[in-house]
Formats: sequence, structure tokens, C-alpha cells
Amino acid sequence: MHHLQEKKWELKKCEPEAVERLVREGIASPLLARLLLNRVSCDGTTAAAFFAPTLAGLHDPFLMLGMEAAVERLVQAVADRERVCIHGDYDVDGITSVVLLLTFFRALDIDAFYIIPDRLVDGYGLSGEAVRKAAGQGARVMVTVDCGITAVAEATLCADAGVDLVITDHHTPGDVLPDACAVINPHRAGCPYPFKSLAGVGVAFNLAIAMRSRLRDRGFFSGRDEPKLREYLDLVALGTIADVVPLVDQNRILVKHGLVELAQSKRPGVQALKKVSGITGEVGCGAVGFRLAPRLNAAGRLENASMAVELLLSEDLRNAERLAAALDAGNVERQAVEREILNDALKIVKGNAVFKGRKSIVLASEKWHPGVIGIVASRLVDLYHRPTILISLKDGNGKGSGRSIAAFHLHEALAACAEHLVKFGGHRHAAGLTIAEETLEQFVERFDQVADGLLTAEDLIPVLFLDAELKAEELTPELVGELDKMKPFGMGNPEPLFLLRDARVLESRIVKDTHLKLRLQTGNRKLDAIAFSMAGRAAAGDRIDLAFSPAINNWNGRSSLQLTVKDLRRAGGI
Repeated sequence: MHHLQEKKWELKKCEPEAVERLVREGIASPLLARLLLNRVSCDGTTAAAFFAPTLAGLHDPFLMLGMEAAVERLVQAVADRERVCIHGDYDVDGITSVVLLLTFFRALDIDAFYIIPDRLVDGYGLSGEAVRKAAGQGARVMVTVDCGITAVAEATLCADAGVDLVITDHHTPGDVLPDACAVINPHRAGCPYPFKSLAGVGVAFNLAIAMRSRLRDRGFFSGRDEPKLREYLDLVALGTIADVVPLVDQNRILVKHGLVELAQSKRPGVQALKKVSGITGEVGCGAVGFRLAPRLNAAGRLENASMAVELLLSEDLRNAERLAAALDAGNVERQAVEREILNDALKIVKGNAVFKGRKSIVLASEKWHPGVIGIVASRLVDLYHRPTILISLKDGNGKGSGRSIAAFHLHEALAACAEHLVKFGGHRHAAGLTIAEETLEQFVERFDQVADGLLTAEDLIPVLFLDAELKAEELTPELVGELDKMKPFGMGNPEPLFLLRDARVLESRIVKDTHLKLRLQTGNRKLDAIAFSMAGRAAAGDRIDLAFSPAINNWNGRSSLQLTVKDLRRAGGI
């Protein structure tokens, strides 16, 4: 199994008539129309909504199955001044969901508190222990966020303890739904809510919108302040981007407006987090995914996630700065732990001939920290383009975390191996599992059988999808400005990637040991390009084809066009 294998380049084709229609309707330029059609199948209305995502375009939250029952129960809790417990998950989606609902409930004078499980002690999801704790602290209602859809036994425990359970989740439901007071999940069979890919925080935000509108109708806000839900969108953007759900439709609206809120957030916690992450001014998806989210995640990965909740809830800047510094230090520690596990994993894969014939990677060790194996699994998927599961073993039990490739539905694959697992959950691209060590070997064999049956040799070659071929004269700063209309980029709306053929390398130098800085000649244009982690792949005099995204490079007060190279090959290869 060779990592960093050649990628297959595929130039996307789209219907010229469809492009012409969008151009004719005045919705987009020919290039933007093509980019849009490469990403979403759309007519004029969806196209117009894509380029101008407005909050008015959010669906009615009452379309979600279970929303009516949830709102009625929580409105009753407001009236009767009952105690409410919010139970979240320890990742950024769970953390932001908890903070969002806690802030909202407190603005309604609900006596609310939260529980987030400890990854190492409690594991994922709602546990019997959490139900007992909530009941013991006087909760009459328990609201789950970003978890709970499989908590069938725990729902019964809630009923026995006299606690009404309201589940809000976005993970794949099992065959049996928990018997709760309300179950809200767009993936529920028969749920008429039109958009299915909300993050957990998106579902929680919809609950807040629905509750506010019901309370407004009942005159609750006469003589008191109404919570400004737009100001909660910074949390929604953080959780949605971090959870890598597709940034289209409802998520695009939430994130587009949420990034604006993040840039001007009044929350001391967000301000402190941006400061330790070195972020000023405008906030983009990259800043959230690579700087803010990993620091929030660090707490739940290595110890307890409540530090991240306390940071986002903090109303005092000095306290927030202290917590942000601690999370920053935790993130540095997480990166070191992660590097160690990655090196271990690479040694095993490279040193064991059995992987050469396999279409999957499953590795287990007693030395690995269960909090970061998911990140390492995703690094291995990048390197080998195989569905990958890493398992951390302790006292005869294993906790696993998996990531997948486009052609392989991870949750369904685990369902096909269920007899060898204690439990599992997740979705198409990412999943978690618990396993007894004695069934590990059978699981490894069965999982690879499933992968072998579903994946062709073609599926195992990573494909780089190129949006269009561009000529030298089309590469202008104006082009970059036009592409900005496609932002925010992320899963489901990747940054546009273009093909430039037959460029001559005038200069090639290595920067920071691993990156390649190029000066190119194409037609009568000279262009600068940067190719990260591609040192040694092109030399002066070479003629190359490039897969790239154009960007504006601001350096010493000067701005110039620069190509960010995603892949390169000898000219004439596509």
C-alpha cells in the first residue's frame, strides 16, 4: 500500500444549456454558473439563493417531526419554573449546542444546567449515570443536543426517574427510536423538514427559533427583552464548520451569517479564543476549522470538555483569556500526542505486508489516546485513501474512531459488522465504536470483507475534481473577486479548482524544507505559484500541468495574484 499515490484528475462536465440558462436569467457569469452546477443541481431559485443566502431563507422549524411536542414541553417548563438539564457531546458541535441552549434558556429565566460526558470515563452519548445525575440535581426535563438518537435504554431510565426527555440530534437513527417526550432529528423517517444535513447545533438553533416564536405568540416577551437569535449564529457557525457537514442550503445560510457574527462577536470567550488563535478581522471557514475548532476540541479530547463550555459562557474577559490560554496549551499537547500516534500507525502499515492486499485499515494499540485517534484516522485516509478505523485498547475493551472515503458508507459498513461490536454510531463519513478485545480479529477480517465487496480498485484512487480549464489571460485579480461569491467553502462546496496546461517552470525553489515556490511562464504571462508539501516535484525548465486555486497574496503592502497548487504533473497528462 503506497501512500501519497498519484491522484486521478477529472475535469467536471456540466450541461452547456443549464449554464446558459443561469447566465440568461442574470443570476451568474458563465464561470460562476458552471462552478455552481458542478456542486449542486439547481434551478434559478436555488441558484439565486446560493449567491444571496438570507436568513429569510431558513425553513420553518415546526416542519421538524417532534418539534411541536418539544416546544410545548419546554414552554411549560418556562411557565412552571422547572429545572432543565442540557446533555451534550464533547466535540465542538456538542459544546456549541450546549452553550447555545443554555444561554437561550437562561435568557428565558429557565433554571438550566448542563452535563457533558467525559470521553475517557463515560464515552459517547447519554448514559444511565448522566440520567441519575440530572434527576439527582432536580431536573424535570432533559434536553440532549448532538446525541441521544440511540439512547433507547436511557429514555426508559428517564421515564422511571420522572424526567421528561427531549432528544435533539442529527446522527443516523437506529431501527428503534427512544421512547421520549419528543425526538427531533431531520433524519427521522417521515420527517418533512426538507434539509437533512444540519449539524447538531443547527438542530438546537431550530429549537430556539421555534420556542421563541411560540413564546412571542403567547405574549411572553411583552415587557421583557427577546433573545436576539442572530447573535447566536457565531456558535452555530463554529459547530457546523467543525462538524464537517455540507455547507449548502440551510448550512450555507447559517454559516455565511455566522461568520459575520464571529468576526464581531460580543462573547468574551470568542474574543479570547480568537486572540490565542491569532485571528483578527474577517473570519473564514479555514480559520474556524484549523484554528478555533481544534482549540475548543482539545479539552474534550484529552480531558473534560466543560472547560470549552465555560470559555464560551464566560462573561468576564480576564477569566475567558485564562481559559483560552489553557485550551491553547491543551491543543499543543494534543498535536504532540497526535504526531506520535500517526508515526506509530505509519510504521505498522508500512511494516506489514498484509496491508498491501487490503481495502481498509484497522489498527489497534494500548498506547493510543482515545481522544485523538479520530484525527489520526482522517490523516491516514488522506494518505492511503482507504476507510480507516483506529482503536484504543484498555483492559480488554476498545474504543474506536473511523473515517471514510466518498465511495464507502462507514455507518452501513459497521452495521454489517455489528455482531463483532459492543456498539457503534455515526454517519457516512465518520463513526465511533466500542469493541471487546477478543472479537477484534474477527472484526478486522469482517470489515475488510465488507470493504472488499463494496470498493473497486478505481474507488481506491483519490480523484481530484477540476471545475474548469483556464487560459493564462483569464487569471486576473478580478477572477479571484468573482470566486469570493462562492464562499464560504467547505464540505459540499469545495474551493474551486482549475486546470492550467503546459506551463513552463522558470524558477523553482524550496521554502521551509517542504514547500515549492514556482515562477511560471504560460503564454505571454509570468505567474507566481506556491505548492505546499511538494518540494522536489518540479524543477526549472520542466513543462507542467497544474491543478490550482487562484488567490491574492498580500505581502509588504503589495498584493499580487498567486496560484495555490493542489497537484502538478508533467504536461500532457490529462
